[in-house]
Amino acid sequence: METRLLYQPFDKIEADAVAAVLFEDEPAPAELKFASAWLDDLKTSGEFSAKTNELAVLHQPQQIAAKRLAVVGGGKRDKFDLRNAAGTLVRALKEKGVKRLAWWLPASGKGAADAEAVAEGAILGNFEPDQHKTANQAKSLDAFDAVSATDGAELDQAFERGIVLAESQNFTRSLVNEPANVLTPMVLADRARAMAEECGLECEILDQDRMRQLGMGSLLGVAQGSVEPPALIMVKYKPSGAPKSADHLGLVGKGVTFDTGGVSIKPAEGMEKMKYDMAGGAAVLGAIRAISKLKPQIPVTAFVPAVENAVGGKAQRPGDIVKSLNGKTVEVLNTDAEGRLILIDALEYARRQGCTHLVDAATLTGAIVVALGHVNIGAFTNNEEMLGRVMAAARAEGEKMWHMPLDDDYKDLLKSAFADLANIGGRWGGAISAAWFLREFVDETPWVHLDIAGTAWLDEAKPYMAKGPSGVCVRTFAKLATGW
Repeated sequence: METRLLYQPFDKIEADAVAAVLFEDEPAPAELKFASAWLDDLKTSGEFSAKTNELAVLHQPQQIAAKRLAVVGGGKRDKFDLRNAAGTLVRALKEKGVKRLAWWLPASGKGAADAEAVAEGAILGNFEPDQHKTANQAKSLDAFDAVSATDGAELDQAFERGIVLAESQNFTRSLVNEPANVLTPMVLADRARAMAEECGLECEILDQDRMRQLGMGSLLGVAQGSVEPPALIMVKYKPSGAPKSADHLGLVGKGVTFDTGGVSIKPAEGMEKMKYDMAGGAAVLGAIRAISKLKPQIPVTAFVPAVENAVGGKAQRPGDIVKSLNGKTVEVLNTDAEGRLILIDALEYARRQGCTHLVDAATLTGAIVVALGHVNIGAFTNNEEMLGRVMAAARAEGEKMWHMPLDDDYKDLLKSAFADLANIGGRWGGAISAAWFLREFVDETPWVHLDIAGTAWLDEAKPYMAKGPSGVCVRTFAKLATGW
């Protein structure tokens, strides 16, 4: 989709449809004075009252160049989400045959923030997870224009930033949507390498032999049941000038390309969705793609431990004891708690690579979905200042997170009579004990764990986003790095 920021008067915009936002209990903007009689009729009939995501279309208006005028409900101004409104409009109008859509950015808006958000919303809304369909594909826009009456370099930069973030998020969504017979761990490594080459980033792939030499027994234990070899993917961004500080941000993402649960096998119902168990890994790859174009002044490295958790004659068994990269031993009580086993070796390796601050993203537990549903990411930390940075970045990018506890009392849940710790902590507080397990392997390094099991996949389409992978965390990670 062609995406442009244009500067011209409202009535000169040439498009299949031009859209403007109306808010509850506020008069229509001056640009829509020509349509006041139509708007009054809509309000009187109750067809349109400017509630969130309401839409009305006026065909063939005589006073403007566009073929249609679309008015979008913004609800109450203080709760308006421009990103979602733009996505909603794109998804609604592309189904009606609109190919070129324009969005009016009024002078009364938030300027650069609006330009960034509307670009993100439009690109995200236009995405469809249909790359494997051969017919009857969803309709798509050919072009989206954001239009302002006043120009400025700040607006241009913000709009381009929005394009970068949304395209990187869609890159992540495309990876997550790939079935496991297409996207094996080594294919994921190939995709990462190709992206790194395209973006001018360094990429290094540790194969099974190298991981064995290093002593990544926890990661390799998960991988041993599959015929698909594992990979530890590293993609590195280095600032062109002198780094802003000695800090080095490490982004670690769980990369289980398919999760059967292993010997502790999952129920058949819903198992097909387990291709999304690499959504954390895809998110850090999408983020480093965006970071390469936004160019923050700190080094950032993405780490993706990529494995397939399968059932086979060599599969890891409940009761097995593995030795992790940092030397601690783990009793594997449940082979379906595999994500934490691959993450601990990746977190330790990230520390050895000089990362001073760590954030991991993982579809880690069903327990976080019980706690927070499909709305908030669960956020855990050993460092409140680091968590504050992540939460601020998430708020700026409209990604919801909720601070979850990591009290010392929960640590006892992981006791093992036969190893340094067990890989599960029992039924209660499962998301917390999983986070505590990871915490055991980061020492004092400032670290945030994001459990995205409830937010990385949409079981039903939203008005502003297609069913399937959401690409959550890409924008937050990019904002975190650029705002460091």
